[in-house]
Amino acid sequence: MKIKYLFDRVVSLIGLICLSPVFLVVAILIRVKMPGGPVIFRQKRVGLHGRLFTIYKFRSMSAAPSDNLSIAAAEQNRITPLGEKLRRYKLDELPELWNVFIGDMSFVGPRPDVPGYADQLQGEDREILELRPGITGPASLKYRDEEYMLLQVDDPKKYNDEVIYPDKVRLNLYYLHHYSFWKDIEMIACTVFGHKMNYAGEKI
Repeated sequence: MKIKYLFDRVVSLIGLICLSPVFLVVAILIRVKMPGGPVIFRQKRVGLHGRLFTIYKFRSMSAAPSDNLSIAAAEQNRITPLGEKLRRYKLDELPELWNVFIGDMSFVGPRPDVPGYADQLQGEDREILELRPGITGPASLKYRDEEYMLLQVDDPKKYNDEVIYPDKVRLNLYYLHHYSFWKDIEMIACTVFGHKMNYAGEKI
């Protein structure tokens, strides 16, 4: 996957440079519309080979203390109007370009979980820890509306643990064993333009 590694480094650097005006505008909006907290949200996530790293995002929630939960529905009431727009258009994830540039993440791969979920992986499922976490990926594309899906069920945590998370693991294992650089490019394009894609033989 050497070409993937080189692609990540070069394109993330270009992205950081070209999107710097967008970074500045978003940072100013957060300062004005969401005072009382930092512009950048930092959190420990599980990365390559199970090592922890710090992920960077634009803050999308109020500055109230966080319970460090991974279930988005549990935090929905803390998302500000500006934060909702940043999440809808994935602008909150732009600082992850820095994570890609320094090698903590890749453009395409499993979304990095908070400690707790990856620790429970067993057997073949642990193979997904051989992948660098990604900004996007097959599971991210399939569950791009995950926050809203979880709001529709009675027990979001149970639904995530028993339905969504196992399916994400399955998709990420398929990605690991059927890697294609051109599929990576397709997934990046689908993420940018908000499209879905057929992956692992699934119907859209």
